[in-house]
Amino acid sequence: MAFDKKLLEIIACPVCKGKLMFTEKSDKPALVCRFDRLVYPLNEGIPVLIEEQAEAISLDELDMLKKG
Repeated sequence: MAFDKKLLEIIACPVCKGKLMFTEKSDKPALVCRFDRLVYPLNEGIPVLIEEQAEAISLDELDMLKKG
């Protein structure tokens, strides 16, 4: 199941309520909060917006995701 990118207009990071960015980190789709540096997984195209299941990333990793 593919992720509908239109959802990015209405969903937000559960921690800071900021916008999320879609990425295919390591060929694995995910949503990224640039402010908190958290990566939220997608489960069969459905965002798992639970802070405890998010992966923290470094500034360098975040820069790499932004560059694509």
